[in-house]
Amino acid sequence: MSSDTKVISGKTVAEHNSRESCWIIVHGEFTLLDSSVHAQVMGENDDSNTKDLFHPSYGVLLSPNVRHDPVLTTCNCTGLVYDVTEFLDDHPGGSKIILKYAGKDATAEYDPIHPPDAIKTNLPPEKHLGRVEAGTALQVEVKVTDQEKLRQERMNARPPLSEILNLHDFEAIARSVMPEKAWAYYSSAADDEITLRENHAAYHRVWFRPRILRDVTHLDWSTTILGQKSSMPVYITATALGKLGHPDGELNLTRAAAKHGVIQMIPTLASCSFDQLVDAAQPGQQQFLQLYVNKDREITKKFVQHAEKRGIKGLFITVDAPQLGRREKDMRMKFEEADPDQVSSNDKSKEVDRSQGAARAISSFIDPGLCWDDLAWFKSITKMPLILKGVQCWEDALEAYDQGMAGVVLSNHGGRQLDFARSGLEVLVEVVHKLGEKRGLTFPNEKFQLFVDGGVRRATDVLKAIALGATAVGIGRPFLYAFSSYGVEGVDHALGILRDEFEMSMRLLGARNLKEVVRDMLDASSIHQHIVAVPEDKLYHSNYESMQSVRLREIKSNL
Repeated sequence: MSSDTKVISGKTVAEHNSRESCWIIVHGEFTLLDSSVHAQVMGENDDSNTKDLFHPSYGVLLSPNVRHDPVLTTCNCTGLVYDVTEFLDDHPGGSKIILKYAGKDATAEYDPIHPPDAIKTNLPPEKHLGRVEAGTALQVEVKVTDQEKLRQERMNARPPLSEILNLHDFEAIARSVMPEKAWAYYSSAADDEITLRENHAAYHRVWFRPRILRDVTHLDWSTTILGQKSSMPVYITATALGKLGHPDGELNLTRAAAKHGVIQMIPTLASCSFDQLVDAAQPGQQQFLQLYVNKDREITKKFVQHAEKRGIKGLFITVDAPQLGRREKDMRMKFEEADPDQVSSNDKSKEVDRSQGAARAISSFIDPGLCWDDLAWFKSITKMPLILKGVQCWEDALEAYDQGMAGVVLSNHGGRQLDFARSGLEVLVEVVHKLGEKRGLTFPNEKFQLFVDGGVRRATDVLKAIALGATAVGIGRPFLYAFSSYGVEGVDHALGILRDEFEMSMRLLGARNLKEVVRDMLDASSIHQHIVAVPEDKLYHSNYESMQSVRLREIKSNL
């Protein structure tokens, strides 16, 4: 252990348990090493099982002497002590939740709803006080509420995985067994959630024209995405805060992706650290990275170059989130520990808006000034393929092509940004037509790949996108619901369901491989008609939770 690491007893930490002096303990996974905070390190001459570690928002490579065994999922270190006194009123979730853990270990509350480095990002180094003496930290007594007992009963009543027949089923179970705040965060979308529902409904306006009397004994639905092999034309797209749904968070996705030979896109705002997820990958397993661009470009540069060094095969730059949308289900989810929505002070510039839900609280570092001119800079700092994630019209897809991007994701952020943005599937039809007309391109195209995400629940949805020109489709929420309900086995089962659906659908479609899934197999003439009579999707709508209006507060009787 480094000689300048300060070790603090839990008794000392417990004395700082008030608004005037508030210290908390958070465990130190992949902990930043600086002049005042150190993880447990090895001797200078012991360089086994080491590699650089990185925090994407903080922007500092960790010491190569941090012990990091690839078999483990956490570093060999104890909780770290932070002085959060001056941060209390600036905390997006309010001061009450912090004060509940003043002088104690706050890891259980912190872990699910913060990226691993959030506390380091928001506190200056002098507030990183040291490491708590092992075994001395006070723990907050966990009181199991009646509501939580009922939730546990519902968990125990889950059907076996053999009864989960489709991706909709995972959502139905997750809605019943997830904590309310987790469900609100995962399921919410922007404003009236029109785009959320349209993402799925768009696939219902596209119909098949199957071919018959083809020998479909042998089928192959494998493909290549940005030069990387995939067992199916699907990748696990980036979704934030996986530990809200399961203690292992995004590690569930990494492990299942390895088993099924699909590619996982690592989110910037994962609950697990970037290096955890890369280290959990199996030999030969490939991963992409979703990037929210930091206002501090040096931080972004270090993160991107670290990712390239660790073997990431594609950089998906999110371009549809200069500000996060209003997700009202998330915003309505209030916590008993929360402060009022607006905390005022004499300094109006320091007023803190707490009304925007969990999403806004974790995204303040994202740069709203990101623009086309920045793409040349990205090409100068990495050789990874660059893909713009969140393109929503053919003009921007054409500009991305002209600027040398490797592809675009036609996406509206799962309906979580601008409501009434069109579905990725509808934009795909437009992009393929216009880029063919303007640049003579045909799709799928190895040099400029089109991806779609949002609303996909069946292999037939994927095949429609492939026939229209996409290289692959990203799926996000269904896998969150799968591991929130059943852990890694749930994601494994979900991918198995898709595999079986591909086999059946391709055989019935008359396509032996993805090259035979062509535009002539579809009738997409109604794709641009946003109001059209189609059979109701009972499974989807039975899961969809209608938005609620504001209500009167409960009136308590004086009797």
